[in-house]
Amino acid sequence: MVKVGIVGASGYTGIELVKIFARHPQVEITFATSDSYVGKQLSDAFPCAYDIPLIAHEAAPLAEADVVFLALPHGASADFAKRALDAGASVIDLSADFRLHDAAVYEKFYGLKHHVPELLPQAVYGLPELHREQIKNSKLIANPGCYPTGVILGLAPIVRAGANDGTIIVDSKSGVSGAGRKPSLTTHFVEVYDNFAPYNIGRVHRHLSEMEQELREIRENATLIFSPHLLPVNRGILSTMYVKLSDGWDEQALRELYADTYRGEPFVRILPSGQIASLAHSVYTNYCVISIHAVPDVGQAIICASIDNLVKGASGQAVQNMNLMFGCSETTALL
Repeated sequence: MVKVGIVGASGYTGIELVKIFARHPQVEITFATSDSYVGKQLSDAFPCAYDIPLIAHEAAPLAEADVVFLALPHGASADFAKRALDAGASVIDLSADFRLHDAAVYEKFYGLKHHVPELLPQAVYGLPELHREQIKNSKLIANPGCYPTGVILGLAPIVRAGANDGTIIVDSKSGVSGAGRKPSLTTHFVEVYDNFAPYNIGRVHRHLSEMEQELREIRENATLIFSPHLLPVNRGILSTMYVKLSDGWDEQALRELYADTYRGEPFVRILPSGQIASLAHSVYTNYCVISIHAVPDVGQAIICASIDNLVKGASGQAVQNMNLMFGCSETTALL
């Protein structure tokens, strides 16, 4: 059995982890923590059937876990990661604290000094479709952000093949759960319902740094304009990516490229010609669903990628990474 600890179990990603582990035959939850519900049970924090006791973050018996999942806000995970690693546990961090290789870039986009920059070189970016072998041999996994997961998977084949010419425009829409459980004015029901709004558009959103870092490891000149939007739905992300194609590329060539790239990948699905990816294709699953649409008269392509922001965009992908790290079947509890 893999003994897991969850730090921050009363947030959306925390409860999603618990739901997945409830059907995982090789996992035992050793502890779960919460700042807001110390001394209570998870069923007090959520209307659910999981009577798991919640303890304070600082009381977590890190040495008793094989792997610790950090479902904490950005800036709060780094110190816990160091403590867990020092205690002998592996770490899967669902925050952004270890996603960026450069501490200066992290400070620029998150406005925080990194507490343990010495750990950044050993962190592996936890996107299995790109870094499967490194994940298997790592003790510190930086679980990807929700927007970057769909965008990187949607664009990696084109970027790797040099099929794009110039800046790529990414237009993404996210359900409200992507903002976390803590209430704010912009995610208040009355503000979100019957509305649809962009935010942090252009080249300022935090996740842009993550997307370009990973795509530039594939091809160094990859450049994006990123426009996220808030959808009045609970969950799901749909990213629509506009790509100027290099000479010689058409829809058939793109379809062959994507089929070759993702052949055998258990959680990437390429839709057939004529179908368009939608939220309904992926919500409540660990799939990234991609559709490909050439616009030949202007030499462009539109790539659509759909994921569930709480599953493939967070907790499901974290479990996929854990399965790889501990020799479980990669799809265990995720299909």
